[in-house]
Amino acid sequence: MDQDRNDTFRIVGGHPALELVNTVSPRVAGGAADEQDYIPVPDELLAWSRRTELLDESEVAAVAAAWGSAPVTAEQALHATVEIREAVYTVLARRDESAEVAAALELLSLRWSAAAARSVLVPGGAVAELVVGTSPALMIPDRLVAAAVDLVRTVDLRQLRACPIDEGGCGWLFLDRSKNGSRRWCAMADCGTRAKVRKLGERRRRSLPA
Repeated sequence: MDQDRNDTFRIVGGHPALELVNTVSPRVAGGAADEQDYIPVPDELLAWSRRTELLDESEVAAVAAAWGSAPVTAEQALHATVEIREAVYTVLARRDESAEVAAALELLSLRWSAAAARSVLVPGGAVAELVVGTSPALMIPDRLVAAAVDLVRTVDLRQLRACPIDEGGCGWLFLDRSKNGSRRWCAMADCGTRAKVRKLGERRRRSLPA
């Protein structure tokens, strides 16, 4: 992701795993002809990880160094990240017991098992803290699968929303933590405003004489 795109990328999901799901726009089941992927290459994945604060500056430097010395690991990390992204979306979008959801959960389980093997307990917190992502080359997918497992285990489905595609939204997922549960758009200043402008234009066209 170049710097301009990195600066303007919207952070609206309310959870790291949802921010990952939202790296595709529009976000619809089965994909879209005009789909844009915000993390198509490792460099843009690394920039996104910094922008979303998945990694701090020192970790970004460590990942960049690891990928630079072994470029194949960068592609492996990107591939793992995309698999995690699509698995999370499948689970959250379908919310059923289909074979597709079972396969997505199995993938997350396998990815999490591998990440756990690269995690360590260190002193901190009440007694100890779990540090996920001790291998720089795979730090990003390891952190993301940990976030994904946390989300699918704990998400309050009453708060989970999708920016309404049929009303001009982008389909991005987000947690509605508003007091009255009335949030409809990923961002009112973006999708919400475009929808209002479109509806205003439609009303004006209908009011014109035939």
